[in-house]
Amino acid sequence: MDIADWRKKIDGLDEQIVSLLSERAKAATEIGAIKQRTNASIYEPDREQAVYSHVKQSNPGPLTEAELIVIYERIMDVMRSLQRRTPQS
Repeated sequence: MDIADWRKKIDGLDEQIVSLLSERAKAATEIGAIKQRTNASIYEPDREQAVYSHVKQSNPGPLTEAELIVIYERIMDVMRSLQRRTPQS
């Protein structure tokens, strides 16, 4: 494969990632609504550590655990932000 082929592959992968992130965001939004109704804290450090542990166990590489955690820290930041602005259902 040449660079153009690899870039086309990356474009397709990016579309899949965006779709999965959107699904994750919908789930986080629903959880945010439940948390607001029950007055639960949006920030749950124990849950975040469990997510990090789970993704590290799921990591086939070539990303290092540290690189993967950097990505997931940002994902979790964005998901918390979504939960904070979720209107109660």
